[in-house]
Amino acid sequence: MINIKVIYKDSIKFMKLTKEQTQEIRDLQSQKNETKRVTAPNLEKILYEAIPILDHGFIRVIDYMGNDTSIVQAARVSYGKGTKQVSTDSGLIKYLMRHWHSTPFEMCEIKYHVKLPIFIARQWIRHRTANVNEYSARYSILDKEFYLPKKEHLAAQSKNNRQGRGEVLEGEQANKVLSLLKDDAERTYDNYETMLNERYDGSVVDEKEPGLARELARMNLTLNTYTQWYWKTDLLNLMNFLRLRADSHAQYEIRAYADAMLDTLKSWVPITYDAFLDYRVGGTEVSSKGNLIIQKLIKGEKIDMESSGLSKREWNELMEAFNLKDKLI
Repeated sequence: MINIKVIYKDSIKFMKLTKEQTQEIRDLQSQKNETKRVTAPNLEKILYEAIPILDHGFIRVIDYMGNDTSIVQAARVSYGKGTKQVSTDSGLIKYLMRHWHSTPFEMCEIKYHVKLPIFIARQWIRHRTANVNEYSARYSILDKEFYLPKKEHLAAQSKNNRQGRGEVLEGEQANKVLSLLKDDAERTYDNYETMLNERYDGSVVDEKEPGLARELARMNLTLNTYTQWYWKTDLLNLMNFLRLRADSHAQYEIRAYADAMLDTLKSWVPITYDAFLDYRVGGTEVSSKGNLIIQKLIKGEKIDMESSGLSKREWNELMEAFNLKDKLI
């Protein structure tokens, strides 16, 4: 289940923007442009603003196209009617969401500027339905910034989930892990500068040495080093991303970004946001066998896992989804 609580506000003091980025934000936000295109007033208020994530990361909405009315317009094109009143638009968008219509939601697009640790970027890029342009470590030197988790996010490997976390590490063990992460990141970055024969501030390490090519020196860096990219996608695929990455089962670090993006979704397309929470986040998919079981339970018939035709995992998921575990005992 997605936790829609915004979690980025506690990270404000940790975020670091370059002077150039800060000036760019000021210049962009000071613009006064007129347009005949539809806009999203609440999204306009935070356009270009850097929303802090983790210790050094952020997201920024750079640009967008369309709003809720664009979805409605696309859906009604088959019989030539334009935008109607909000209540009617809401009903249509809910219908589209409920019946898994996709193309009307593809009419809206959004572009983010994201600063994130490399290991999260490699997980994020698995969503192949976006246009991505990443900071080039072949051309420029990466920032000397590393993601170091807070102690409450240091956890052991889960015993029953191969890709999840278990109990939180405590005391000396947590301190040791943090020390290893920090020391490894700083040591490899120092070696990175040595191989480049160039420091991040532009100074030369040794004037007599030529330095290794940037495209080779970067291979030594740790995966908690920060990178940046522009990420552009349509509304349909953004919701697919958020349904998975803002879920409570997702890795905390990518969930932190998804939660903040969920807030921008609300500012951009509020009607679609409500339908998304209702039918994608709060809704439950049921198989044909599961549907038969629910029907039998409604009729008061007895049912158990052995006679259900479901696997143990399917049975448990169905019972949990409808809060039926205690009622069948």
